[in-house]
Amino acid sequence: MAHETKKKFTPRLVKNAAPAKASGRSVELAGWGRYPIVRGNERQSEDLADITRDAVLTRGLARAYGDASLPPAGDRNVASSVLADRLLAFNRNTGIVRVEAGFPLMRLNRFSLPRGWFTPVTPGTHFVTVGGMVAADIHGKNHHVAGCFGEHVRSFKMRVADGAIIECNDENHDLFRATLGGMGLTGHLLEVEFQMERIPSPWIWEESEQLPNFETVLERLEDAGREWPFTVCWSDFLVTGSNAGRALLMKGRWAKPEEAPAGLPQWRSAPTFPIQLPSWALQTWMMRIGNFLNYTKHGAAVRRHIVHPETFYYPLDVIREWNRVYGKRGFTQHQAVLPAPHTHRRHEQYLRLLHDLRAKVFLSVVKDCGDEGKGMISFPKRGVSYALDIPIDQGTQQVVDRLNDFVVAEGGRIYLAKDAFTRPEHFRAMDPRLDGWNEVRRKWDPEGRLKSALSVRVLGDRA
Repeated sequence: MAHETKKKFTPRLVKNAAPAKASGRSVELAGWGRYPIVRGNERQSEDLADITRDAVLTRGLARAYGDASLPPAGDRNVASSVLADRLLAFNRNTGIVRVEAGFPLMRLNRFSLPRGWFTPVTPGTHFVTVGGMVAADIHGKNHHVAGCFGEHVRSFKMRVADGAIIECNDENHDLFRATLGGMGLTGHLLEVEFQMERIPSPWIWEESEQLPNFETVLERLEDAGREWPFTVCWSDFLVTGSNAGRALLMKGRWAKPEEAPAGLPQWRSAPTFPIQLPSWALQTWMMRIGNFLNYTKHGAAVRRHIVHPETFYYPLDVIREWNRVYGKRGFTQHQAVLPAPHTHRRHEQYLRLLHDLRAKVFLSVVKDCGDEGKGMISFPKRGVSYALDIPIDQGTQQVVDRLNDFVVAEGGRIYLAKDAFTRPEHFRAMDPRLDGWNEVRRKWDPEGRLKSALSVRVLGDRA
């Protein structure tokens, strides 16, 4: 069997991890949306099993937008997985890989692409850990054909609430499905084994086109999903009138060998946005102009070309710390899936509601979702997903409440990995699977030792 192992991709200054208690420090912690901010006793070590012994939560690169990766208030112990980042095993014939939970997707991509493999599902950023991909059961531009990441996970090692370390898979544990999309609340992930996808080349063949209005967006997105494995729309939800919801539709597939350039894609270093802007600096009128320019510069003709996979999958990763543009108040993302069919009036009504609320939707991404997966409370269901970046101000809670009223009424649900404002009554009304998931969670954690700021806010856990 062709088998590769690697302990490290880059050398580390610290060879021997400090004891867990010595490595902990009280710091301010936040997610990608920079709201809320809580203090926690964050521990870092290469020995993730050690530092999770009495931690309430494990967090990775903190790309959950809201409070999913934050401990409850009160300076609670939280384990950071970022130093537990080894590639443990890779079979270049089968594509089966095993990594520590803190292994980052960016390094996985740079390792696997030259070897003819790629992660079967990727989110819109490669600055995430594999453990985080399991906890959020991430989805991507190919959900309509490949499902969530959890569909490709074979097993994982985790520390459960009573301190035991177990190997968990779909055949011998109800805990397996509860952990996929369980937001880190069922146990501390230590290692993950999953199946990679074999690819014909390391390049993407992309087609893109302008869509003049929201009705056309829904129609063309559904059509594209029948022919293309990767589809996504950038939509302008600030514009009103006959062009409301206009969009650029991007469709992609892995390029065939005869289409692809001869060499490998060269990975580029990304500059860091240097400062945190004042919260007032980014204005709606600026985004209207930016959206207009982004739409018009594409042109009316369909574009067909080879693109770097980093450009196709991770367009926002070209600038690190871009969330600083939202200032101290930060921003939230409201991501909801509304059930199929695409032609149902609920989708047009959703856009009208956003306009009625005068919601400041600075970025909106629309994707197809396929059937539900294995995860007991994983986000996607068959329908259309709307991911809306909204700067936080005094009206944000009201906007989210009104949107969630609509989502509940239409049989949709929201994505906990992006959320910071959903009320517990809304989430419970959205997801009838919650009782079954809670039953499994309490079976493995009867004393409620594992918790997060999100679980206190939304699920009723004691702080």
